[in-house]
Amino acid sequence: MAESATGLVVVGASAGGIEPLKRMVAGLPGDLPAAVAVVVHVSPTGSRLPQILSSAGALPASHAVDGEPLVAGRIYVAPPDRHLLVRDAHCAVGRGPPENGHRPAIDPLFRTAAFAYGARVVAVVLSGALTDGSIGVAAVAREGGVVIVQDPDEAEFPSMPANAIVKDQTDSVMRVAEIPAAVMKKLGDLLKEADVRENGRDEMIFETIRTVPFERDGPDG
Repeated sequence: MAESATGLVVVGASAGGIEPLKRMVAGLPGDLPAAVAVVVHVSPTGSRLPQILSSAGALPASHAVDGEPLVAGRIYVAPPDRHLLVRDAHCAVGRGPPENGHRPAIDPLFRTAAFAYGARVVAVVLSGALTDGSIGVAAVAREGGVVIVQDPDEAEFPSMPANAIVKDQTDSVMRVAEIPAAVMKKLGDLLKEADVRENGRDEMIFETIRTVPFERDGPDG
């Protein structure tokens, strides 16, 4: 039986981020004791990112489905033109206004992951342009989670990781080759901490306001 995720790794990437994301995924073990949720700024017309990531390493990847539980050892990818949020240790997938000029956007995933998993979140920001993710990493850090940022000097597009560093005091700034081992170490530390908690109405109200109208995906997508 699939094991529910007691920890969560959230990853945000944009321009120049696919290759470092593949390298990161390749370094994670198949028995990862956490789920991985990924937002990449992709075309709204389609994406093969789940197949690419499944081929890159030991973890199976798929586009997230609204309402499905987060399971350890799996990668959940935001579908094209859909935001991916976390609610009560489940995926919430649907349309809403673009944020930071994007749908899917990184900040909504990071914020809701912080609310749901608290100190059991590891947030990773990879190559990309502009500022998406910088507010989200602040939320993760505020709730006791860990922030890891790709070294801007290595990133093809350095502004997104650089802005994440400026916005918040990150735990680690490192080259991609170092990130998988760092994620595993941080998870080992964090999973000794607080329980996953349900997103209460008061905690989710900010996210609701930010994404109104957030149209949850139904059976017809």
